[in-house]
Amino acid sequence: MSFKRIYKNVKVSVVVGDITQLEIDAIVNPANSLLIMGGGVAGSIKRLGGREIENEALKYAPVSVGKAITTTAGKLKAKHVIHAPTMERPAMSIGQENIRLATNGALKCAEENQIHSIAFPGLGTGVGGFDLKKAAKIMVSALKEHIDKGTILKEIIFVGFQENLADAFRKAVEEILI
Repeated sequence: MSFKRIYKNVKVSVVVGDITQLEIDAIVNPANSLLIMGGGVAGSIKRLGGREIENEALKYAPVSVGKAITTTAGKLKAKHVIHAPTMERPAMSIGQENIRLATNGALKCAEENQIHSIAFPGLGTGVGGFDLKKAAKIMVSALKEHIDKGTILKEIIFVGFQENLADAFRKAVEEILI
């Protein structure tokens, strides 16, 4: 499944796949504030991109929810990893405010680092345990607010590792980015 929409000159896509395989300026790591890359998306990024990603990230720890930092992407096809904490400590369950704050933090970090294309996995939908459909709506709403204020971003990709998350992203984009 692949879905595209242009919203105010920003290409917004939804794909099913592995975020670590994308050739893009930056991928988002739904991190914890300690920037320990254990399981889920973070674990995949570290395993495939190399330990140097976590080693660089740890120099910035702790990073509060709502802030984000950028590091190398190691061996990945992406140029950068944006580490956007959704939780203070590894494996915490989180609420919707954390997802909104993490999305905004990642978008702001992209702007500050002149990043023009960024890929998001579901924030808080893995170990955070948050509902996929609600998370997708929160993330797409935050993106809309960001674009409406003006942005250097040219391309956003929402990546669902599985079809159900990609479908939630697609529905949110169809409803919100009109």
